[in-house]
Amino acid sequence: MIKKLVKHGNSSALIIDKPIIEMLHIDENTNLELSTDGVNIIISPVSGTDRTNMLRNSLGRINDKHSKTLKKLAK
Repeated sequence: MIKKLVKHGNSSALIIDKPIIEMLHIDENTNLELSTDGVNIIISPVSGTDRTNMLRNSLGRINDKHSKTLKKLAK
């Protein structure tokens, strides 16, 4: 399937056809993760487990970077 980006305000959008949306069991409320391998764009639905892991990783990075400040604020 060949697609082109369409203009959407100041951005570009990719329209995903209904059969693909139904096959992946996603809808307009599904969070999607975009990544790349340097050549391809990879679009994946974010599951609850993935979101939890992403949150834990983010919190870990915040704690590593700002632990001293967070400890001072907690006092």
